Amino acid sequence: MKLPVDIPELLKITTDLKEVASTPITVSIYIDDAASGELVGHVRSALASSGANAKVTIQYLTGDDVREGQADDMACIIAGDGKGIGKVAYLLRSARIPCMVVTTDTEAVAKQAEEEGFPIPEADIIAPVKVYSPTVLKIDQKLGGRLPFVNVAPTVEMKDEDLDAEAFKILDTRMGQWIGVACEDKKLAFALAFPFVRKPLAMDCVSASSIQNAAVGFVPIIQGADMPIMTLNQAKMVLQIATIYGEPLDKDRIKELAAVVGGAFLFRNVARSIAKFVPFAGWAVSGAIGYAGTEAMGRAAIEYFEAGGDIVGLAQVIQTARDEATKGAAKVASSEAGSKIIAAVKDKAASLVGPSASA
Repeated sequence: MKLPVDIPELLKITTDLKEVASTPITVSIYIDDAASGELVGHVRSALASSGANAKVTIQYLTGDDVREGQADDMACIIAGDGKGIGKVAYLLRSARIPCMVVTTDTEAVAKQAEEEGFPIPEADIIAPVKVYSPTVLKIDQKLGGRLPFVNVAPTVEMKDEDLDAEAFKILDTRMGQWIGVACEDKKLAFALAFPFVRKPLAMDCVSASSIQNAAVGFVPIIQGADMPIMTLNQAKMVLQIATIYGEPLDKDRIKELAAVVGGAFLFRNVARSIAKFVPFAGWAVSGAIGYAGTEAMGRAAIEYFEAGGDIVGLAQVIQTARDEATKGAAKVASSEAGSKIIAAVKDKAASLVGPSASA
């Protein structure tokens, strides 16, 4: 069977990813004297890079702390209730340096900065926030108390006394997500330098690739033409995840990866056979297989690397996850109840590829 993945292209992709990941980065940490000692200790530890390509400097806030011509790739202010935080954050942003303000009290920090005339963008203030369940139902007031209902998970911001392992885990995730957005051009380099960036960045990669493959499946194009696109997307995703975790694939492993994603042909044939007997299932099965198979592969790769796995056993892990997910997706998509779930994904996919996806 001829694989729908161009090996030389994958080799080029992995070479490009290595180059991006090895890009030098510089980070400055500013510490407010009034910040929680536990918070300072954790953030300093999280940003203590062991990578040869990352340079991290640390200083305490003393006033106008931004050097003229400073060109860091990112700055982090660890804030308490001290003064001048908003101004330093403003000066950093003015120098085109993304600035993350980490605190345990976003309201107090934001209020103080605004009163001093240097408001901090809400998205740049990061704090550990605990999400409680079960969810509650809240009526959308903009509709005058009418439907629809919206699921809202209540959140409670943690204070200094609440800082524990769970709080810091939440904080790491939020900091990693912020870096993935604010430092887009060098996010792979940040992932290699700082472990807390890896999982949030890898999860974003999985989400984007899964939606893309769902979109490919939903778009009515020539039969079979979606397979090379889907498999290449899956291969790219796995390469990106491996690079994020510092485990780039060599030539032999890339060939192994190509064989794994090529195996999706078997399940796509099963999906098409189901579609013959269920009128609405054609687009649903195709999109569901693309989404579920890609997401399963990505999540399995992340869990594998998070558990300390190396590149040797990766192919088997993602193949098993993909096979189980695609089988289940075909069954769900071909049921009437499952179509409602798939329709939601189809709408999201349509927003990515244009009106033709809804046809």
